[in-house]
Amino acid sequence: MSTFDFTTQLGSARFNNPIFTASGCAGSGKELSQFFALENLGAVVTKSIMLKPRSGRATPRMAETPSGMLNSIGLQGPGIDIFLENDIPWLVNQGATIVVSIAGESVEDYAILARRLRAVPGISALEVNISCPNVENRGQVFACDPVTARAAVEAVRRNIGGELPIIAKLSPDVTDIASIAEEVVAAGADGLALINTVLGMVIDTNTMRPKLAGKTGGLSGPAIRPVAVRAIYQVHARLPHVSILGMGGVTSGRDALELILAGASAVSIGTATFGNPFAAMTVRSELEELLIAKGFSSVKQAVGYAHRAEG
Repeated sequence: MSTFDFTTQLGSARFNNPIFTASGCAGSGKELSQFFALENLGAVVTKSIMLKPRSGRATPRMAETPSGMLNSIGLQGPGIDIFLENDIPWLVNQGATIVVSIAGESVEDYAILARRLRAVPGISALEVNISCPNVENRGQVFACDPVTARAAVEAVRRNIGGELPIIAKLSPDVTDIASIAEEVVAAGADGLALINTVLGMVIDTNTMRPKLAGKTGGLSGPAIRPVAVRAIYQVHARLPHVSILGMGGVTSGRDALELILAGASAVSIGTATFGNPFAAMTVRSELEELLIAKGFSSVKQAVGYAHRAEG
């Protein structure tokens, strides 16, 4: 019988295994629950929830690329009231481990969302998605500026209290992601989610116009995996004791292992789920087999191993 330890940790939160959903790619898990039990995931990371309901951006919102896809959904969602009324009780009933992702248009939005979630039972951690459009700053992104990144995370930490771990989700569209990571950790983040999508664009050569109504969108899928590996590696080198939830183009156990070796303690599966709803379970079993085959006795032992192997 295997004595392999498949558990992992992000901040003070422990998870049965390191395979999570990626925010925005599985809603609150209802669609995926048709294919496997959500309790078999390390955690369900919900779609980023905002204060008020949002209908999202105009269509078309999605476009295929040779090795991934572009999306410009615009954080469509039901708003915090309906989310707390319907989604959290349903996830708890499913036996899922829950990481709630939040997003705001202002620092005050993040503060209010944190207060609303503070006393809600059944939540293991909070993902603070600061890599979304910032209305206060002319469409820029909180996570692209160390000052606004810090302010948003400080607001959440002040209002959530000390118990619930905060995972700050960062954008790769910056010059020095490790510096942004240092700022949000100093502001109270217990962990980091790396990476969000990369800003991209597709032009239809028939119509000779941008394919997306919003012109630009977030590129996800295998195309961005090397960017994710680089970002995780750089941040882990700078902040080796800070937990990282890695994501970006993971479709197999080997992909997940690459992110873990770079420094991720857990891995989210996103775009792969659209083509194969069982993707997370496939990655989970392949990753466990790979780690055992390579002589590791736990996930923790493999985290950041690419750094140690240099010595």
